[in-house]
Amino acid sequence: MEKVFFIGAGPGDPELITIKGKKLIDQADIIIFAGSLVNPDVLAGRKKDAVVYDSAYMNLDEVMDVMIPAVKAGKKVVRVHTGDPSIYGAIREQMVRLDAEKIEYEVVPGVSSFCASAAAVKKEFTLPSVSQTVIITRMEGRTPVPPKEKLAGLAAHHASMCIFLSVGFMDELCTTLKEAGYEGDTPMAVVYKASWPEQKIYYGTVDTMPQIVKENNVTKTAMTMVGGFLGDEFELSKLYDAHFTTEYRKGTD
Repeated sequence: MEKVFFIGAGPGDPELITIKGKKLIDQADIIIFAGSLVNPDVLAGRKKDAVVYDSAYMNLDEVMDVMIPAVKAGKKVVRVHTGDPSIYGAIREQMVRLDAEKIEYEVVPGVSSFCASAAAVKKEFTLPSVSQTVIITRMEGRTPVPPKEKLAGLAAHHASMCIFLSVGFMDELCTTLKEAGYEGDTPMAVVYKASWPEQKIYYGTVDTMPQIVKENNVTKTAMTMVGGFLGDEFELSKLYDAHFTTEYRKGTD
């Protein structure tokens, strides 16, 4: 029996999928991909007789009704998710179904949009003296978040923050950030469709970003980032400090 491959297709640029992920897609008999988010160009090299399903129009039962019989029939099945499937990928519920059927599966990681967004703005999340922690989260919307993970509590750490699925709640988001102690001039960036040809970057602050996204009609498919890492003040790292001794290099006096 074949196994199912969950593949992270990357943030949008078809060249940002891993070599392993691309090879598996090109070899697949059955491809189930998140068509509302995944760039269809990542499927460009597929076999002519590969059958493609767009999961944007399918519920969980319908996805599994395609996947399970196909694997049992010896077909190579790939489930293609946007970014990296471990972040808001909803793959665990699919794995549970496969476990129940004693079907093996493998996860092939991908480049997440939060990484592509940092690349787009040419910033580093973990700057010495600024932040050594990255918080990946989202605003509470139609889907709730655990009580201990409310944005106000997480924001109180003032770590580098990547807020998924929340650009449509920017007024509430920025109000919450200020309630958590962020100053109004704290830098923010919103990256629309990171790494896609239509990528756009919007810079602002906690005070100004709500108006910026409204004026530009940014309501979805965007990463919101906030924190001092977007600024220009930081200390140099010890890693390349000439006076700092490492396992491989003796520091100068």
